[in-house]
Amino acid sequence: MIKSSNCHIGNLKFRRLIISLLILGSIACKPDTIYDSGDRSKSPEISLSVRIPAGGNSWVVNDLERNQFLITNSGIHNWTNTKDVIRIYFYSEVATKVRMGLNIKVPSGTSVIRLGLDGSMNDYEFNNESYRDMYVDEFYLDKPGYHYFEFQGVSKTGTYIADINEVLLGGSISDEDIHFVAKEENFYFGRRGPSVHLTYEQPEGKDVIFFYNELTVPEGKDKIGSYFMANGFAEGYFGMQVNSSQERRILFSVWSPYQTDDPDNVPDDARVQLLSKGENVITGRFGNEGSGGQSYLVYGWKPNLTYQFLLKGTPNNDNSTTYSAYFKNIQEEDWKFIAAFRRPQINSYLTRLHSFLENFNPDTGNLTREVLLGNQWIFDTNGNWTELSKAKFTTDDTGRSNIRLDFKGGVEGKRFFLKNTGFFTGYTEIEKDFSRGLNNKNPGIDLSKFEN
Repeated sequence: MIKSSNCHIGNLKFRRLIISLLILGSIACKPDTIYDSGDRSKSPEISLSVRIPAGGNSWVVNDLERNQFLITNSGIHNWTNTKDVIRIYFYSEVATKVRMGLNIKVPSGTSVIRLGLDGSMNDYEFNNESYRDMYVDEFYLDKPGYHYFEFQGVSKTGTYIADINEVLLGGSISDEDIHFVAKEENFYFGRRGPSVHLTYEQPEGKDVIFFYNELTVPEGKDKIGSYFMANGFAEGYFGMQVNSSQERRILFSVWSPYQTDDPDNVPDDARVQLLSKGENVITGRFGNEGSGGQSYLVYGWKPNLTYQFLLKGTPNNDNSTTYSAYFKNIQEEDWKFIAAFRRPQINSYLTRLHSFLENFNPDTGNLTREVLLGNQWIFDTNGNWTELSKAKFTTDDTGRSNIRLDFKGGVEGKRFFLKNTGFFTGYTEIEKDFSRGLNNKNPGIDLSKFEN
């Protein structure tokens, strides 16, 4: 393998960064020589002990649809197009020099790959036909936080550019200094990224019938796969989603008291029952992450506009509770009724009020999303409005276990905010309490109109 060769052949000066076991000794000039990490006899000082699996940490950054074709659990495969730009992300606790290598093969022929750290690129040549740990170069992590190695094919003489299983790091850095999605069992949620939550502090001794919230998504933060959940409660959630480039939804779901991921297994006496629904609302049952009743309205909501969410919880006399959801653009007069569900085996007003932001599409876990949440109020059985101005920030297991550290929450003026995914640097302390500025003016809604 040859690194950074500056040779003259006639009047031609070529500078090419080449990695190849076969080319050793074939060039007359004397460039720096480096060997793959598996050749301990020739290069005992090179140790690449940190192994970052490409399958759980890679994204095609310029083409969303290519992710499912190129990125598998075992790594980067089926790579033929030189237009594909792929990044592998990791978090470093330290600023330091690192040695970098790849577990890579070129199935046939020779490929030139443009690669580098954080956008500083060079061209490297590979032609090993079986997987090898190949030392590539030395790079400098200029600060703690998230970094990425970027890859783009320049040329190939075979069908495929390369198959990459792992990025290898060594030098002064160790496993304790680096965070990434390490285990295949965590790839799915690791690629989705950490969910972030705000749990609102409710006053004691109040039975809450209505929960009101206002939600705004900043321009450019409405990425595909986002769920901006405004009105969460102990038995369900209510918010808005970006389901594709063509479709957005207002989603309201209520959990069944029976714990299963298969809705067909829920006993009749534990099924969530649809009582009524609004115009054009689609309803059904959901599974995979628990089971229950689901409703959604296909609705082209827009960023930078504020939307109002109103949730109602009414206990019944038969050990059940009815939950109803209403929604509207703050600039409009009329509320849209989404649905009303009856949940059995519970007799309760609204509890555990919260909001969250999550990404449900692993192929967009490299994109940053954000939401602003303001003017939270509750209405109780005594006929009083109370403003909720305090909240606790949390994240899920993906964040708590340091698999991903791109999670954040806090206060901007009189609104809370939540931010996640996209590999930004600067995370928020988990379980941190926040207080926003008071508005001191209740929503002024005529609640007698909400009879469902």
